[in-house]
Amino acid sequence: MGRTRILVSLLSAMILVGFGVWAFMPRAIQVETAPVISGRFTAAVEETGRTRVRERYVVSSPLAARLTRPSLRPGDAVEMGQAIATLRANASSLLDPRARQELEERIGMAEASLEEASAAQERARVLLARARSDLDRTRQLRATGAAALTQFERDTFAFEAAERDLVAADRRRHAAEHAVAQMRALIRPGGEGNGDTFTLSAPVAGRVLKITQESEGVVAAGAPVMEIGDPLDIEVAVDLLTTVAVLLREGAPVSISGWGGATRLPGRVRRVEPSGFTKLSALGVEEQRVWVLIDIIAPPAQRAGLADGFRVEVTITLDEIEGATLIPAGALFRRGDDWFVFVAAGGKALLRRVELRQRSGRTAAVAAGLTPGERVIVYPPSAVADGKSVRDL
Repeated sequence: MGRTRILVSLLSAMILVGFGVWAFMPRAIQVETAPVISGRFTAAVEETGRTRVRERYVVSSPLAARLTRPSLRPGDAVEMGQAIATLRANASSLLDPRARQELEERIGMAEASLEEASAAQERARVLLARARSDLDRTRQLRATGAAALTQFERDTFAFEAAERDLVAADRRRHAAEHAVAQMRALIRPGGEGNGDTFTLSAPVAGRVLKITQESEGVVAAGAPVMEIGDPLDIEVAVDLLTTVAVLLREGAPVSISGWGGATRLPGRVRRVEPSGFTKLSALGVEEQRVWVLIDIIAPPAQRAGLADGFRVEVTITLDEIEGATLIPAGALFRRGDDWFVFVAAGGKALLRRVELRQRSGRTAAVAAGLTPGERVIVYPPSAVADGKSVRDL
Protein backbone atom coordinates (compact mmCIF):
# COMPACT_ATOMS: atom_id res chain seq x y z
CA MET A 1 0.00 0.00 0.00
CA GLY A 2 2.82 2.37 0.86
CA ARG A 3 4.62 1.48 -2.37
CA THR A 4 1.50 2.24 -4.42
CA ARG A 5 1.12 5.61 -2.75
CA ILE A 6 4.74 6.44 -3.55
CA LEU A 7 4.33 5.45 -7.21
CA VAL A 8 1.19 7.56 -7.52
CA SER A 9 2.97 10.53 -5.96
CA LEU A 10 5.95 10.13 -8.28
CA LEU A 11 3.69 9.82 -11.31
CA SER A 12 1.74 12.91 -10.29
CA ALA A 13 4.95 14.85 -9.79
CA MET A 14 6.25 13.79 -13.20
CA ILE A 15 2.97 14.86 -14.82
CA LEU A 16 3.13 18.23 -13.11
CA VAL A 17 6.76 18.73 -14.14
CA GLY A 18 5.96 17.71 -17.72
CA PHE A 19 2.99 20.05 -17.83
CA GLY A 20 5.12 22.88 -16.47
CA VAL A 21 7.84 22.25 -19.03
CA TRP A 22 5.24 22.15 -21.80
CA ALA A 23 3.54 25.32 -20.54
CA PHE A 24 6.75 27.31 -20.49
CA MET A 25 8.20 25.99 -23.74
CA PRO A 26 8.54 28.69 -26.47
CA ARG A 27 5.71 28.21 -28.93
CA ALA A 28 5.81 28.74 -32.66
CA ILE A 29 4.43 32.12 -33.69
CA GLN A 30 1.57 32.00 -36.14
CA VAL A 31 2.41 34.00 -39.27
CA GLU A 32 1.05 34.57 -42.74
CA THR A 33 3.42 33.64 -45.54
CA ALA A 34 3.45 34.15 -49.30
CA PRO A 35 5.58 32.59 -52.03
CA VAL A 36 8.36 34.39 -53.87
CA ILE A 37 7.45 34.21 -57.56
CA SER A 38 8.91 35.21 -60.90
CA GLY A 39 6.71 37.22 -63.24
CA ARG A 40 5.93 40.51 -64.92
CA PHE A 41 6.12 43.56 -62.69
CA THR A 42 4.12 46.66 -63.56
CA ALA A 43 4.72 49.88 -61.67
CA ALA A 44 1.71 52.15 -61.95
CA VAL A 45 0.14 55.18 -60.31
CA GLU A 46 -3.59 55.69 -59.84
CA GLU A 47 -5.17 59.13 -59.67
CA THR A 48 -8.42 60.98 -60.35
CA GLY A 49 -8.60 63.26 -63.37
CA ARG A 50 -11.08 65.28 -65.41
CA THR A 51 -11.81 65.38 -69.10
CA ARG A 52 -11.65 68.62 -71.04
CA VAL A 53 -11.98 69.76 -74.63
CA ARG A 54 -8.51 69.95 -76.15
CA GLU A 55 -9.05 73.25 -77.94
CA ARG A 56 -11.50 75.80 -76.52
CA TYR A 57 -12.11 79.04 -78.38
CA VAL A 58 -13.42 81.95 -76.34
CA VAL A 59 -15.42 84.46 -78.38
CA SER A 60 -15.03 87.90 -76.79
CA SER A 61 -16.60 91.27 -77.41
CA PRO A 62 -14.13 93.52 -79.28
CA LEU A 63 -15.72 96.69 -77.88
CA ALA A 64 -17.89 97.94 -75.06
CA ALA A 65 -21.47 97.53 -76.24
CA ARG A 66 -24.88 96.06 -75.51
CA LEU A 67 -25.10 92.37 -76.29
CA THR A 68 -28.44 91.14 -77.60
CA ARG A 69 -29.77 87.90 -76.16
CA PRO A 70 -27.95 85.00 -77.88
CA SER A 71 -30.21 82.55 -79.71
CA LEU A 72 -27.73 79.69 -79.36
CA ARG A 73 -27.63 77.26 -76.46
CA PRO A 74 -24.87 74.96 -75.13
CA GLY A 75 -24.59 71.95 -77.42
CA ASP A 76 -25.73 73.76 -80.57
CA ALA A 77 -23.57 73.16 -83.64
CA VAL A 78 -21.97 76.16 -85.38
CA GLU A 79 -20.04 76.57 -88.61
CA MET A 80 -16.94 78.69 -89.06
CA GLY A 81 -18.03 82.26 -89.83
CA GLN A 82 -21.61 81.71 -88.63
CA ALA A 83 -23.21 84.66 -86.82
CA ILE A 84 -23.47 83.80 -83.14
CA ALA A 85 -24.23 87.12 -81.41
CA THR A 86 -25.01 90.77 -82.12
CA LEU A 87 -23.56 93.83 -80.43
CA ARG A 88 -25.16 97.26 -80.45
CA ALA A 89 -23.08 100.36 -79.81
CA ASN A 90 -23.35 104.04 -80.50
CA ALA A 91 -21.66 104.93 -83.75
CA SER A 92 -19.93 107.78 -81.92
CA SER A 93 -18.24 105.29 -79.60
CA LEU A 94 -16.42 103.79 -82.59
CA LEU A 95 -15.18 107.24 -83.62
CA ASP A 96 -14.05 108.24 -80.15
CA PRO A 97 -10.24 108.72 -80.31
CA ARG A 98 -9.65 106.92 -77.05
CA ALA A 99 -11.84 103.97 -78.00
CA ARG A 100 -10.24 103.84 -81.43
CA GLN A 101 -6.74 103.83 -79.90
CA GLU A 102 -7.69 101.00 -77.54
CA LEU A 103 -9.14 99.05 -80.46
CA GLU A 104 -5.97 99.56 -82.51
CA GLU A 105 -3.91 98.30 -79.57
CA ARG A 106 -6.12 95.22 -79.36
CA ILE A 107 -5.66 94.71 -83.10
CA GLY A 108 -1.90 94.84 -82.58
CA MET A 109 -2.15 92.20 -79.86
CA ALA A 110 -4.35 90.04 -82.09
CA GLU A 111 -1.85 90.33 -84.94
CA ALA A 112 0.95 89.27 -82.58
CA SER A 113 -1.16 86.26 -81.58
CA LEU A 114 -1.65 85.50 -85.27
CA GLU A 115 2.12 85.54 -85.87
CA GLU A 116 2.63 83.24 -82.90
CA ALA A 117 -0.08 80.88 -84.17
CA SER A 118 1.52 80.84 -87.63
CA ALA A 119 4.90 79.96 -86.13
CA ALA A 120 3.30 77.20 -84.04
CA GLN A 121 1.60 75.86 -87.16
CA GLU A 122 4.89 75.70 -89.05
CA ARG A 123 6.59 74.06 -86.07
CA ALA A 124 3.82 71.45 -85.92
CA ARG A 125 4.35 70.70 -89.63
CA VAL A 126 8.07 70.14 -89.08
CA LEU A 127 7.46 67.89 -86.06
CA LEU A 128 4.91 65.87 -88.03
CA ALA A 129 7.38 65.35 -90.87
CA ARG A 130 10.03 64.21 -88.39
CA ALA A 131 7.59 61.86 -86.64
CA ARG A 132 6.56 60.37 -90.00
CA SER A 133 10.22 59.81 -90.92
CA ASP A 134 10.94 58.15 -87.55
CA LEU A 135 7.91 55.89 -87.90
CA ASP A 136 8.84 54.85 -91.46
CA ARG A 137 12.38 54.01 -90.34
CA THR A 138 11.17 52.04 -87.33
CA ARG A 139 8.62 50.18 -89.48
CA GLN A 140 11.42 49.08 -91.83
CA LEU A 141 13.62 48.00 -88.91
CA ARG A 142 10.67 46.20 -87.36
CA ALA A 143 10.19 44.18 -90.55
CA THR A 144 13.76 42.89 -90.24
CA GLY A 145 13.48 42.31 -86.49
CA ALA A 146 15.96 45.07 -85.65
CA ALA A 147 13.47 47.24 -83.74
CA ALA A 148 11.58 46.39 -80.57
CA LEU A 149 7.80 46.45 -80.42
CA THR A 150 7.90 49.11 -77.71
CA GLN A 151 9.90 51.42 -79.99
CA PHE A 152 7.40 50.88 -82.80
CA GLU A 153 4.49 51.65 -80.47
CA ARG A 154 6.27 54.77 -79.19
CA ASP A 155 6.92 56.10 -82.70
CA THR A 156 3.36 55.30 -83.78
CA PHE A 157 1.96 57.27 -80.87
CA ALA A 158 4.37 60.16 -81.55
CA PHE A 159 3.18 60.30 -85.17
CA GLU A 160 -0.50 60.25 -84.20
CA ALA A 161 0.08 62.93 -81.56
CA ALA A 162 1.93 65.09 -84.10
CA GLU A 163 -1.01 64.77 -86.50
CA ARG A 164 -3.43 65.94 -83.81
CA ASP A 165 -1.12 68.80 -82.85
CA LEU A 166 -1.01 70.01 -86.47
CA VAL A 167 -4.80 69.95 -86.72
CA ALA A 168 -5.02 71.95 -83.49
CA ALA A 169 -2.38 74.41 -84.73
CA ASP A 170 -4.33 74.93 -87.97
CA ARG A 171 -7.50 75.67 -86.02
CA ARG A 172 -5.69 78.09 -83.71
CA ARG A 173 -4.28 79.97 -86.70
CA HIS A 174 -7.71 80.21 -88.32
CA ALA A 175 -9.16 81.49 -85.06
CA ALA A 176 -6.39 84.11 -84.77
CA GLU A 177 -7.00 85.24 -88.37
CA HIS A 178 -10.70 85.50 -87.63
CA ALA A 179 -10.08 87.63 -84.52
CA VAL A 180 -7.88 90.06 -86.46
CA ALA A 181 -10.41 90.33 -89.30
CA GLN A 182 -13.30 91.06 -86.94
CA MET A 183 -11.42 93.79 -85.11
CA ARG A 184 -10.26 95.41 -88.33
CA ALA A 185 -13.85 95.42 -89.57
CA LEU A 186 -14.79 97.72 -86.69
CA ILE A 187 -12.64 100.58 -87.95
CA ARG A 188 -12.70 99.86 -91.67
CA PRO A 189 -15.22 101.93 -93.62
CA GLY A 190 -17.87 99.67 -95.11
CA GLY A 191 -17.00 96.83 -92.70
CA GLU A 192 -19.08 94.80 -90.27
CA GLY A 193 -19.09 97.69 -87.82
CA ASN A 194 -21.33 100.00 -89.87
CA GLY A 195 -23.86 102.00 -87.90
CA ASP A 196 -24.50 100.78 -84.38
CA THR A 197 -24.64 97.01 -85.02
CA PHE A 198 -21.76 94.56 -85.06
CA THR A 199 -22.05 90.80 -85.63
CA LEU A 200 -19.86 88.31 -83.80
CA SER A 201 -19.14 85.17 -85.83
CA ALA A 202 -17.74 81.75 -84.92
CA PRO A 203 -13.95 81.50 -85.38
CA VAL A 204 -14.09 77.70 -85.94
CA ALA A 205 -16.63 74.97 -86.59
CA GLY A 206 -17.77 73.03 -83.54
CA ARG A 207 -20.36 73.20 -80.80
CA VAL A 208 -21.23 75.79 -78.20
CA LEU A 209 -19.67 74.66 -74.92
CA LYS A 210 -20.70 77.54 -72.70
CA ILE A 211 -22.72 80.76 -72.90
CA THR A 212 -21.05 83.30 -70.62
CA GLN A 213 -23.65 86.03 -71.17
CA GLU A 214 -27.05 84.38 -71.50
CA SER A 215 -29.24 87.47 -71.34
CA GLU A 216 -29.13 90.87 -73.01
CA GLY A 217 -26.86 93.33 -71.28
CA VAL A 218 -23.86 95.61 -71.50
CA VAL A 219 -20.48 93.94 -71.92
CA ALA A 220 -17.03 95.46 -71.64
CA ALA A 221 -14.38 95.31 -74.33
CA GLY A 222 -12.68 91.92 -74.18
CA ALA A 223 -15.46 90.32 -72.10
CA PRO A 224 -16.08 86.65 -73.02
CA VAL A 225 -19.43 85.94 -74.66
CA MET A 226 -19.30 82.18 -75.32
CA GLU A 227 -16.94 79.22 -75.73
CA ILE A 228 -16.82 76.99 -78.80
CA GLY A 229 -15.04 73.67 -79.30
CA ASP A 230 -15.34 70.07 -80.45
CA PRO A 231 -16.81 67.98 -77.57
CA LEU A 232 -15.58 64.77 -79.22
CA ASP A 233 -11.96 65.95 -79.18
CA ILE A 234 -11.30 65.57 -75.46
CA GLU A 235 -8.29 64.82 -73.29
CA VAL A 236 -7.77 63.98 -69.63
CA ALA A 237 -5.96 66.33 -67.26
CA VAL A 238 -4.65 64.90 -63.99
CA ASP A 239 -2.42 66.49 -61.37
CA LEU A 240 0.33 64.20 -60.05
CA LEU A 241 2.95 64.61 -57.37
CA THR A 242 6.13 65.94 -58.94
CA THR A 243 8.07 63.03 -57.42
CA VAL A 244 5.89 60.68 -59.50
CA ALA A 245 5.76 62.84 -62.62
CA VAL A 246 9.55 62.70 -63.04
CA LEU A 247 9.20 58.95 -63.65
CA LEU A 248 6.74 59.46 -66.52
CA ARG A 249 7.63 59.36 -70.18
CA GLU A 250 5.64 60.64 -73.12
CA GLY A 251 3.62 57.83 -74.66
CA ALA A 252 3.29 55.89 -71.38
CA PRO A 253 0.19 53.65 -71.53
CA VAL A 254 -2.85 54.70 -69.51
CA SER A 255 -6.02 52.85 -68.52
CA ILE A 256 -9.09 55.06 -67.98
CA SER A 257 -11.98 53.80 -65.83
CA GLY A 258 -14.74 55.12 -63.61
CA TRP A 259 -16.22 57.23 -66.41
CA GLY A 260 -19.57 55.46 -66.39
CA GLY A 261 -18.97 53.00 -69.20
CA ALA A 262 -18.57 49.26 -68.84
CA THR A 263 -15.09 49.08 -70.37
CA ARG A 264 -11.72 50.62 -69.64
CA LEU A 265 -10.52 53.13 -72.21
CA PRO A 266 -6.91 53.09 -73.46
CA GLY A 267 -4.89 56.28 -73.41
CA ARG A 268 -1.37 57.65 -73.67
CA VAL A 269 0.52 60.36 -71.80
CA ARG A 270 0.94 63.22 -74.23
CA ARG A 271 2.72 65.80 -72.11
CA VAL A 272 3.88 66.62 -68.61
CA GLU A 273 3.52 70.36 -68.06
CA PRO A 274 6.89 72.11 -67.54
CA SER A 275 5.81 73.99 -64.41
CA GLY A 276 4.37 72.66 -61.17
CA PHE A 277 2.16 74.23 -58.52
CA THR A 278 1.44 73.94 -54.80
CA LYS A 279 -1.74 72.18 -53.69
CA LEU A 280 -3.12 71.64 -50.21
CA SER A 281 -3.89 67.97 -49.58
CA ALA A 282 -6.94 66.66 -47.71
CA LEU A 283 -4.72 66.41 -44.60
CA GLY A 284 -3.68 70.05 -44.88
CA VAL A 285 -0.17 69.27 -46.17
CA GLU A 286 1.30 71.33 -48.98
CA GLU A 287 2.19 69.19 -52.01
CA GLN A 288 4.03 70.04 -55.19
CA ARG A 289 2.05 68.81 -58.17
CA VAL A 290 2.13 69.15 -61.93
CA TRP A 291 -0.48 68.72 -64.67
CA VAL A 292 -0.22 65.66 -66.90
CA LEU A 293 -2.21 65.58 -70.15
CA ILE A 294 -3.50 62.26 -71.50
CA ASP A 295 -4.85 61.50 -74.97
CA ILE A 296 -7.80 59.10 -75.15
CA ILE A 297 -7.01 56.56 -77.89
CA ALA A 298 -10.44 54.91 -77.95
CA PRO A 299 -12.66 56.13 -80.82
CA PRO A 300 -15.71 58.27 -79.95
CA ALA A 301 -18.07 55.32 -80.51
CA GLN A 302 -16.46 53.44 -77.59
CA ARG A 303 -16.74 56.39 -75.20
CA ALA A 304 -20.22 57.63 -76.07
CA GLY A 305 -21.50 60.01 -73.41
CA LEU A 306 -18.07 61.04 -72.14
CA ALA A 307 -17.83 64.80 -72.49
CA ASP A 308 -16.14 67.92 -71.17
CA GLY A 309 -15.55 68.18 -67.41
CA PHE A 310 -16.29 64.54 -66.52
CA ARG A 311 -14.55 62.77 -63.63
CA VAL A 312 -12.45 59.70 -64.49
CA GLU A 313 -9.99 57.35 -62.79
CA VAL A 314 -6.65 56.85 -64.53
CA THR A 315 -3.95 54.22 -64.06
CA ILE A 316 -0.65 55.29 -65.59
CA THR A 317 2.04 52.67 -66.21
CA LEU A 318 5.43 53.92 -65.03
CA ASP A 319 7.56 50.87 -65.79
CA GLU A 320 7.30 47.21 -66.77
CA ILE A 321 9.84 44.48 -65.91
CA GLU A 322 9.69 40.99 -67.38
CA GLY A 323 10.90 38.03 -65.28
CA ALA A 324 11.14 40.02 -62.06
CA THR A 325 11.34 38.43 -58.60
CA LEU A 326 8.08 39.42 -56.92
CA ILE A 327 6.96 39.48 -53.29
CA PRO A 328 4.10 41.17 -51.40
CA ALA A 329 5.07 44.71 -50.42
CA GLY A 330 3.84 43.93 -46.90
CA ALA A 331 6.79 41.57 -46.38
CA LEU A 332 9.31 44.42 -46.58
CA PHE A 333 10.54 46.48 -43.65
CA ARG A 334 13.47 48.82 -43.12
CA ARG A 335 16.37 48.77 -40.72
CA GLY A 336 18.54 51.77 -41.20
CA ASP A 337 19.01 52.32 -44.91
CA ASP A 338 18.47 48.70 -45.91
CA TRP A 339 15.40 46.61 -46.72
CA PHE A 340 14.79 43.27 -44.99
CA VAL A 341 12.33 40.37 -45.05
CA PHE A 342 11.76 37.30 -42.91
CA VAL A 343 12.02 34.05 -44.85
CA ALA A 344 10.03 31.13 -43.42
CA ALA A 345 12.14 27.96 -43.76
CA GLY A 346 12.20 24.78 -41.66
CA GLY A 347 9.77 26.21 -39.13
CA LYS A 348 12.08 29.15 -38.43
CA ALA A 349 12.02 32.85 -39.33
CA LEU A 350 15.27 33.81 -41.05
CA LEU A 351 16.16 37.49 -41.34
CA ARG A 352 17.46 38.37 -44.79
CA ARG A 353 18.55 41.63 -46.40
CA VAL A 354 17.20 42.25 -49.90
CA GLU A 355 17.87 44.76 -52.65
CA LEU A 356 14.63 46.48 -53.58
CA ARG A 357 14.21 47.18 -57.27
CA GLN A 358 10.79 48.83 -57.31
CA ARG A 359 7.46 48.69 -55.56
CA SER A 360 3.96 49.51 -56.72
CA GLY A 361 0.82 49.09 -54.69
CA ARG A 362 0.82 45.69 -52.98
CA THR A 363 3.66 44.19 -55.01
CA ALA A 364 7.42 44.73 -54.90
CA ALA A 365 10.22 43.60 -57.19
CA VAL A 366 13.56 42.69 -55.62
CA ALA A 367 16.88 42.59 -57.45
CA ALA A 368 18.77 40.34 -55.02
CA GLY A 369 18.38 38.38 -51.79
CA LEU A 370 15.50 36.05 -52.66
CA THR A 371 14.89 33.08 -54.94
CA PRO A 372 11.54 32.13 -56.50
CA GLY A 373 9.98 29.28 -54.53
CA GLU A 374 10.94 30.58 -51.08
CA ARG A 375 8.28 31.88 -48.72
CA VAL A 376 8.34 35.23 -46.94
CA ILE A 377 6.39 36.37 -43.90
CA VAL A 378 3.81 39.03 -44.75
CA TYR A 379 3.33 41.79 -42.17
CA PRO A 380 5.54 40.02 -39.58
CA PRO A 381 4.32 40.44 -35.96
CA SER A 382 6.57 42.27 -33.53
CA ALA A 383 7.33 38.98 -31.76
CA VAL A 384 9.01 37.53 -34.85
CA ALA A 385 12.81 37.64 -34.75
CA ASP A 386 15.68 35.91 -36.50
CA GLY A 387 15.67 32.22 -35.58
CA LYS A 388 12.26 32.25 -33.89
CA SER A 389 9.93 29.31 -34.45
CA VAL A 390 7.02 30.13 -36.73
CA ARG A 391 4.17 28.26 -38.34
CA ASP A 392 1.90 29.26 -41.17
CA LEU A 393 -1.70 30.11 -40.49
